[in-house]
Amino acid sequence: MKNLETLIQELCPDGVEFVKLGDVCEIKGRIGFRGYTRKDLVSESEGAITLSPSNIINGNIVYDKCSYISWAKYEESPEIMAEVGDVVFTKTASVGKTAYIENMPKEMTINPQLVLLKKFRGISKYLAYILKTTYFQNEVKKITGVGSVPNVPQSSLAKIEIPLPPIEVQAEIVHILDKFTSLEAELEAELEAELDCRKRQYEYYRDKLLSFDNVGGQEVEWKKMSEVGTFIRGNGLQKKDFTEEGVGCIHYGQLYTHYGTSATETITYCSSELAKKLRKAAKGDIVIATTSENVEDVCKAVAWLGEEEIAVSGDAFIYKHTQNPKYMAYLFQTASFFNYKKKKATGTKVIRLTGDAMGNYLAPIPSLEEQQRIVSILDRFESLTTSLQSGLPAEISARRQQYEYYRDKLLTFKRKGVA
Repeated sequence: MKNLETLIQELCPDGVEFVKLGDVCEIKGRIGFRGYTRKDLVSESEGAITLSPSNIINGNIVYDKCSYISWAKYEESPEIMAEVGDVVFTKTASVGKTAYIENMPKEMTINPQLVLLKKFRGISKYLAYILKTTYFQNEVKKITGVGSVPNVPQSSLAKIEIPLPPIEVQAEIVHILDKFTSLEAELEAELEAELDCRKRQYEYYRDKLLSFDNVGGQEVEWKKMSEVGTFIRGNGLQKKDFTEEGVGCIHYGQLYTHYGTSATETITYCSSELAKKLRKAAKGDIVIATTSENVEDVCKAVAWLGEEEIAVSGDAFIYKHTQNPKYMAYLFQTASFFNYKKKKATGTKVIRLTGDAMGNYLAPIPSLEEQQRIVSILDRFESLTTSLQSGLPAEISARRQQYEYYRDKLLTFKRKGVA
């Protein structure tokens, strides 16, 4: 820190210039008429990587679950061909997610939700760190358009001002933060490895129980979901309709952030007058989010076990059936259903699955007694996993907050010309 303080005193004692982002780098996004559809997606050997927000995890690019675009589509947009040293920024849906491209396993481009920041007039990694700061993220929030899918116009992004100290100062900050990031990542990796191990154990056991590969002579019928229940689309509920009290309600986005496999209480309410116009889930129904920004999350299912009916928003379905509610909710978590929804999902920016598509999924429907036995086993396993998950993520979160505080302190500068 002393070296950095010395550099600042020597090179910018009166403060640092703040410049518009668009004046110090090129911001490139996918042009609308050069968009692509699912038919342009190919296997790994047949095209280039097309990055999406789901590839950006904790400020890093993860290549484990990439989509690939045909070479013809890739070459159609040379301005968004990614290079090592570029910075990638999410402008749609998960607005603000940022990563520095440290390496590339092969040729790469971006999907319509992202932009590339190229040819920065400084050290690109410094730019990536700046874009992750609380200051910059707050500036982004000011220009984010509200709607069903949040969006930041590139022209507005280009006008955000960032501090641009001398190259020597940028280099020292990157050196310090790289070391701190590495240490923080090592600590997180140990905690996350333990958590991941428990999750994988649980998922393997759950999928094994619900695959019915070895049922020992037990009869299991395989039926389409539409044969054992009915999918009803939610309607009309928006976040602005929430009230302090009234009829319980679930907005589809909350299914991802606030609910597990089942629930007995809602976190939000709407007026009784509005509720009369809305479709409702009764005890035992499954509430399913059918819109997401990625295939992994779409069709998050929650078994409603509360005594009262609840209102459900659009972009969610209510599944009414006569089976064990938690058993049906667990089915939506299996690898089998994941592989199915990958084939049936539509959209690129926003991923959707229709009621008809879900209705055609072939599911194992054992006796109600067997369903309850499986649920009891999975509930116990999930409880053990959840107790671990509640402890380790809290520790991981504390580490990240500590790191983010330190990063923000390093990247906070006095503005030149301001007393």
